[in-house]
Amino acid sequence: MVPLRSRAAASLLHLLPRGRITRALGRFTEARIPRPVLRPVLDLYSRAYDVALDEAVVPEGGFRSFNEFFTRQLRPGIHTVDPDPATVVSPADGRLDDSGPVSADRRFTVKGQSYDAATLLDDPAAARAYEGGHYFIVYLSPRDYHRVHSPVAGRVREVRHIPGDLFPVNEMGVRTVPGLFARNERVVVHVDTELGPAAVVFVGAFVVGKITLTIEAPPRPELGGRSAVRAFEGDARPTLEKGDELGAFQLGSTVVVLLGPAAHGRWEAARGVDPTPVRVGDAVARARDGEAS
Repeated sequence: MVPLRSRAAASLLHLLPRGRITRALGRFTEARIPRPVLRPVLDLYSRAYDVALDEAVVPEGGFRSFNEFFTRQLRPGIHTVDPDPATVVSPADGRLDDSGPVSADRRFTVKGQSYDAATLLDDPAAARAYEGGHYFIVYLSPRDYHRVHSPVAGRVREVRHIPGDLFPVNEMGVRTVPGLFARNERVVVHVDTELGPAAVVFVGAFVVGKITLTIEAPPRPELGGRSAVRAFEGDARPTLEKGDELGAFQLGSTVVVLLGPAAHGRWEAARGVDPTPVRVGDAVARARDGEAS
């Protein structure tokens, strides 16, 4: 049962001009603000959300905008990438919200809601590659490092930018907005790996309308329009190592990772779903020899 307060908040969100609010806040967070003004605000934010600023690379003189703070880099050595070639690692710092199998009809369940991979990816043909595979979801809160890294080693086949809404992806949004992850704007990076196909899905959110990639991406499509696609072929296909930086969110959001059936066996969870923070490079799934479960 969803609490009454959450249902009321969700009803209010349906009435708000979410796109316009998000774009306006995006322009504000990118604006240069005098450092003597910005610094105490960021200090207050960091204390309120328990941001680990001691891990961050802080520019000389301090951050110049909210966005520079949100997309801050971390010092070398903060993340350790699991070296086992059979593992898939967390693409982000955050919370492992869910993990499990993708059914033979390409469906998976997140907090009681059923999702269709074809709708999430906006590509029924591509979704067939994930039948009988595995998925996991990492939620990035406002306190977390907002850069996203590749969970796998492989070569990028396609990037697809899918227009959509911008509902919150926090606990309230996940439980009260039907099909949330497949309704919000998202960017999908398809990667071919030794373990099988993988899709890394950046899900946009309320006040998180900007998603950037380190590889060439298609232009952002108009709301209500068709998805924009950038396909790569031959030597032009970007190569990713596990743990390579792949992109960033302007603020916290969610990453969904879909894995096709393990090429030489079956997938198993490398860690449980619990409130314990997960870090970039931590093993989340592992390919095991044997029949798929």
